[in-house]
Amino acid sequence: MSKLPVVSGKELLNALEKAGFIVVRQKGSHVSLQKITDEETYRTVIPLHIRLAKGTLLDILHQTGLSKEELIDLL
Repeated sequence: MSKLPVVSGKELLNALEKAGFIVVRQKGSHVSLQKITDEETYRTVIPLHIRLAKGTLLDILHQTGLSKEELIDLL
């Protein structure tokens, strides 16, 4: 299992956009994203902080259905 990378909110936003997520709205420093597939609708909120906490990043990965390896490939 690979180690979780340290990323900023902007880097994660760019990676998720590559994965097919679209920006639904932004309120302050938090961006809401959504991806609709045939099986499921994925939604998450990304804080645009300089460095995301590991727990926050893990929760976002869980909400998006992506693995650590898939995130690393997108970065």
